[in-house]
Formats: sequence, structure tokens, C-alpha cells
Amino acid sequence: MLKYSAHEYPYPSQRQCVFGRRGMVAASQPLAAQAGMEVMQKGGNAIDAAIATAAALTVVEPTGCGIGGDAFALVWCKGQLHGLNGNGHAPAALSIDAVKAAGHEQMPLYGWTPVTVPGCPSAWAELSKRFGKLPFAELLKPAISLARDGFPLSPVVAHQWQIAFNEFSAHRTAALESWFETFLIEGQVPKAGELFRNPAQAKTLEELAATECETLYRGALAQRLDAHARATGGYLRAEDLANFRAQWVDPISINYRGYDVWEIPPSGQGLVALMTLKILEGFNFDHRDSQLTWHRQLEAMKLAYSDGLHHITDPLHMKVAVADLLTDRYSAKRRAMIGKRALDPRPGDPHASGTVYLATADAQGNMVSFIQSNYHGFGSGVVLPDSGLALQNRGQEFSLDPAHANCLMPGKKTFHTIIPGFLSKDGIPVGPFGVMGGYMQPQGHVQMVMNLVDFGLNPQAALDAPRWQWLGGLKVGIEQGASRDLAAALARRGHDISIAYDYTDYGRGQIIVRDPVTGVLCGGTEPRADSHIAAW
Repeated sequence: MLKYSAHEYPYPSQRQCVFGRRGMVAASQPLAAQAGMEVMQKGGNAIDAAIATAAALTVVEPTGCGIGGDAFALVWCKGQLHGLNGNGHAPAALSIDAVKAAGHEQMPLYGWTPVTVPGCPSAWAELSKRFGKLPFAELLKPAISLARDGFPLSPVVAHQWQIAFNEFSAHRTAALESWFETFLIEGQVPKAGELFRNPAQAKTLEELAATECETLYRGALAQRLDAHARATGGYLRAEDLANFRAQWVDPISINYRGYDVWEIPPSGQGLVALMTLKILEGFNFDHRDSQLTWHRQLEAMKLAYSDGLHHITDPLHMKVAVADLLTDRYSAKRRAMIGKRALDPRPGDPHASGTVYLATADAQGNMVSFIQSNYHGFGSGVVLPDSGLALQNRGQEFSLDPAHANCLMPGKKTFHTIIPGFLSKDGIPVGPFGVMGGYMQPQGHVQMVMNLVDFGLNPQAALDAPRWQWLGGLKVGIEQGASRDLAAALARRGHDISIAYDYTDYGRGQIIVRDPVTGVLCGGTEPRADSHIAAW
């Protein structure tokens, strides 16, 4: 299994690895991690803890997720890995013609137009029905308490709250007014350490708890959303909500140097991470921070991403099979394009000759890799009045070009950025991992897998290490912690380098790995966020 030392931290860190035996919850906000552990200590399993943590995150980190967002999960239970797709579809009334008739030449980021059906609550309910131990209502109690009684904002969340306020203020319309009424305190953005209460969201969570989330899809909350959309120019209807249910799917994987790396299938972009690793497995890497390592990683990611952005969409509309993009022959063809100089990538033809992430684990061997998101910050800015329910803007990913693979169609699911990851070896689970943050996510997945597998870093050091990010074309961002010599060497190879001083753009991840002999859990948590690991 993975070989690493829990005492070696080659990068500056304020954190150590965290160990536990009976359970572990790693999340981007401490109160949410504690909510999951509270449920586990009441007799819940890792699946129950994941749901409780996810629900709490919609309260304490609404800057990254919400009841009106989407969710995906990879669940190791009963000796195998299961995938859950909680990706909502476009409303039936939303079409290219409708968007252009409203005066848009591309999908907007705010307002009703980019709103798609919420998937999170359905995903929570499906996870509970299939694998949970405790009654569903018990799982939402910590979140309800946090919303009703209030919680002190953590620093990174407060920073992101201010950013959202600035964005929404610049695009303020009648459709966004409820956001200002719901998420400000006397007209002001709450500050770090300030108590924030959301009693309307507490009531909504109570309604979801009592109905196992049916109220949002086939009940009173669905009717309220329908009425609000009709009154304010939205496209979402009760029928769109009634026609949705999170779906169980078969995870996709590749074997990378003896480890199986698992992702959710399209329309998620996890395929991009697998394509990148498939290209990189043909190289040998001796040192993590050499210019050749970073150059090859970047070039492989660029090639895989150009393919992903060209081909990935709703699987019912994909014209290229996942298996074709992961063949040895096609990977070798793309690998051969990597030379000494930076390449401006273009998509290939395999037929030719960016959120909150959490991880949980329990003493019975159950493990969950879970991610949920409103897409950009609070999402579309549309909030159902007196509910605390902010709606996502995932539809902004749709193209208005009818010839594009990801073109908008009524009822279609868009290309999706949020992806959970999982590692196993020889049929034995190693553990969940993930890195949230839009288009950074598959890039973060590749770096986490290589940090663990190629370079032998422990979970915390794997997250601490400086990261790179392809930004399009020849543009590459690298974090301030990387050496100046490395940045200069990459620039000489033709990369257009920018140094990042704001770490929040480089992903926020969590990792839990399990010792297959002792059952001891070892967790690492993101130094770029307010992250916390609750261990038992």
C-alpha cells in the first residue's frame, strides 16, 4: 500500500497528519466536520456522517454549496465502490432560442437563466436509503441547530462572502433581492467570528428532514419554487423538480502504477484526471519539484483538458465513448506530443489512426468521497424568499452553439466540474480524496494521486505541496510556495507563468487513507481553507 512517513513534511505546514481508528470526518469547515462526527458517535456510519456534514456545510459554508446545488459521491461499502450522480438537468422551458430571445449571446452567470434543478437533497436521500443506519431526520439535526442558533463565520468563508457580495452588488436585479435579505446582517456582510443565523434555512432543513427531501421535488417546497420562478421570470417548474432523482452510476477508473484511481463518469470532468494520469504513466518521475516533472504534468493536463472540454457532456449526448479516450493507443498518441517546449493544446480524435469536498470513514470499513456545489460561490444569486435556499448557476456551463457537444437543450445535464475521487489497490480500499474548485479539480486530483503514489508523501504533505494550474493556452499559474528557479525554468520552456498569491484559487482538498492491516485512519486536510478533521 502507500508508503509515507507521518513525520516528514517537506513543505511549510501548520498541520500534522491526524489519526483515528473508529471514525474520521475531513471537511473544509470545522463545525461541519464536528456535525458529521456527532452523528457517527450516535451510532451512524460513514454514510450518515457524510450526509450530516454535507447538510451542515450548506449552513456554515454557503459560499461554496447549498440546498439548491448539485452533489456527487463515491461510496465504499460492502466490499465495493458505488457511484452516485446528483446532477440536476436544465428546465424544460430553457432552450438556446429562449436564452437568445432574452438578449444573451452566451449563458449568463447570475439570475434565473443558469439555474438548473437542485441535486443535493436527492443525493442525500438516496445515500441514506441505500447505505445509512440512522433515520434520515437525525442526520439533519446538527445543520438545523447551526442555522437556527447561529454559528461564527470562519475566516476563508468570510472572505468569500465578501467577494460574493461585491459580485452580486454589481449585478443586482429584482431576481437577486432575496439574497441580500437572506445573507446580510442589517445590510452588512458578516465578518469572521461574527455570529450568523439563518432561521429560514433551519425551517427548510426541517421540512427536508421530515419528508426525506420529497418536499423539494414532489411537495410544498417544489410548489413554492414554481410560483416564485413564474413571478420573477424564471424557467424552473414543478414538473422539472418532479422528474428528477439522483442516479446510481458505475464509477470509471484506470490503474496507475498498481493503484486503481476512481472517478464519477461524465458529465463530470473526472475523466480529465484519468486521461491525464493515463498519459503520465508512460513517464518516470524521480523528483516532485523538478522542472521536467512539472512540465510533463502541465502538458499532459493541457492535452487531456482540451479533449474533455471538447467531448464531455451529458452521457446521453456524448459522441465519444469514455473507453475510447482511455485506450493505451490514444494515450500514447497524446503522450508523444509532449516535447521540451510548452504546447498550445488542441482536442484530439480518439477514433482517428471546478464547491465543497468532504471525506468520511468508519470502523466498519465504510468510506465516502463526497462533493457538492452551487458552482460559483453562492450560485445564481436567486434565493427562494423565506427559505434560505440559494439556487445554483450550473447552467452557465452550457454552450449556445448548437454544434457544440455541451450545447444547451431542455432537460439536458451540462458538463460538470465537481468530482469526488477514490483510491484502491488490488480490490482493497485505500481511501477517498478530492480537491474542490471549478476547473482546478481534475488538476488537483492528478497532483494528489502523484504526490501519494509517485512521491510517497503522507496525506497532509500531499495537500501542503505547492500546486500548479493550467489557465488556458500557454498560461500557467503556480503558487507562491514553488521555487523561483522552478518558475524560471518553466518559463524558459515556453510556459506563460504567473505567480499566485491568493491560494484559494488552487483548490481545497481532503484525504483519508486506511491501513488495511490495523484499520487505522490517517487524514490530511486543506491548509488553503478553514479545514478540520474530526477523529474518533
